[in-house]
Amino acid sequence: MSWWAVLWPLLAVGGVAVGLLLVDRTVDRAVRRVGPRLSGGPVSGEMLRRCRMPALGTLAVLLLSAVEPGLGLPAGLRPPVRHGLLLAGLASGAWLLSRAVALLIDASTTRYATESRRDPARIRRVRTQTGMLRRLSGALIAVLALATALMTFPAVRSVGASLLASAGLLGLVAGIAAQSALSNVFAGLQLAFGDMVRLGDEVVVAGEWGTVEEITLTTVVVATWDQRRIVMPVSYFVGKPFENWSRRDPGITGTALLHLDHRTPVDELRAEFDRVLKEAVWWDGRGSALQVVDTTPSTIVVRALMTARNASDAFELRCRVRERLIRYLCERHPQALPRIGVSEAPDGTGGGRSVRERSVLDEEVA
Repeated sequence: MSWWAVLWPLLAVGGVAVGLLLVDRTVDRAVRRVGPRLSGGPVSGEMLRRCRMPALGTLAVLLLSAVEPGLGLPAGLRPPVRHGLLLAGLASGAWLLSRAVALLIDASTTRYATESRRDPARIRRVRTQTGMLRRLSGALIAVLALATALMTFPAVRSVGASLLASAGLLGLVAGIAAQSALSNVFAGLQLAFGDMVRLGDEVVVAGEWGTVEEITLTTVVVATWDQRRIVMPVSYFVGKPFENWSRRDPGITGTALLHLDHRTPVDELRAEFDRVLKEAVWWDGRGSALQVVDTTPSTIVVRALMTARNASDAFELRCRVRERLIRYLCERHPQALPRIGVSEAPDGTGGGRSVRERSVLDEEVA
């Protein structure tokens, strides 16, 4: 074998690498130049850059496949090289196709979000559905590419033929084995397209309140107020009841309960409650009320109702109302705070003394 037979393949591969580098630089400059113009549209420069690497990989495989016949490779080396190029082409093509599908889905989502800025609930629903479509299409493309790559091996093709002969039994076994996984996948599709829960919804699951942070084909991630993450299977949301506080409107009514003395000046407390709400940035102004909703032999139960834009604002507003009303009663009407009455019992059973006297006797005995 002459030195030229060894050098020529290296030069061909190097030429392909240089050509790819030039194409990459040219495309990158073009994207940088037109990127600012696309920033306001459905397709941005960042979206186009996501297709950069898979496109270069696909182009590299095509160029190498084109120059391979002229490389003069040994006869025993040509079949594995061509097979490797075929596998690389399948992988890079599937990668490029999945990125292109994701680009189209993201572009449609961006355009829809731009046109529906005044309807946040609809935007969240569309983002949830398109996210599910993106994951489903990516998984489907990967499975098809893997199956096609495996079928390029003669041994796998023979195994596939034997498997097709017993497809009924294998289908039954596979269906039983994958029942849980498939049920989660179909539940995820039902969850996304049934508009049951969306990204950004405020929900209560398993006694925990949080915000839906991520929805995949099989799981839903809920972020709680203390920065924990609850990972639930999507079948939970399909098969069990749960609270969705932002299903139609994120606005919510908060409640604060106060146990006070019967001598509480309710009218003055209501006026202070109105002042607190007007000063609070979390109140949305839709409604408010302060009422005595229950009585006990020693106290009354005062309920303060207030509306907020979302559950987070409602929580902050409830805390502020409690703090301000309790401080107001302590400063202006201390008699309104709940008290425990103490009276002396008739002497005759070892009692007959006040609580203070009995505590002193207990200390002396101890």
